[in-house]
Amino acid sequence: MGNLDLAKRQAEEAHSLSDDKFIEASVATTMGLAGDSAKATRLADDLAQRYPEDTIMRFHFLPMIRAAIAIGGVNTARAVEAPAGGATYELGNIQVVYLRGQAYLAARQGTEAAAEFQKVLDHPGLVMNQSFGALAHLGLGRAYAMTGDSAKAKTAYQDFFALWKDADPDVPILKQAKAEYAKLQ
Repeated sequence: MGNLDLAKRQAEEAHSLSDDKFIEASVATTMGLAGDSAKATRLADDLAQRYPEDTIMRFHFLPMIRAAIAIGGVNTARAVEAPAGGATYELGNIQVVYLRGQAYLAARQGTEAAAEFQKVLDHPGLVMNQSFGALAHLGLGRAYAMTGDSAKAKTAYQDFFALWKDADPDVPILKQAKAEYAKLQ
């Protein structure tokens, strides 16, 4: 939620407690988003080598990790390309769609980002109560703001704020969203 130092510490702690491939994939994704591309890449390469025939690893986790690395490193060209490998099975892991939206935002491609975030929002049964479901509203607001559609952007931000009405006001991403929304007024 924008607290990258805490996320990295918690990921390291989880990794120290388990060598489960799903934990390692989550740690790699977190490290990528937090900007530690070296660690994320090492973990991803290791997972790819250890599980070359694992469908979930190949089409779910590795595209997610590669997207996270590109987004965290602000490599916009790679950020858009990286999650494409997950497109075949994207509804099996709607997080890949969310990260693709983030990648398009990083690449300043608002229309494409909006389409990805809308896919997430169109599948609430896949998102359920996961945080990225609420964050898809924020991403949609940012995408619409990027394209110049301030009316749709305001609505998306308001939807996000409604979901986060009881959130800790000091959460970095919420503070950032409020500042962005104020600029739309």
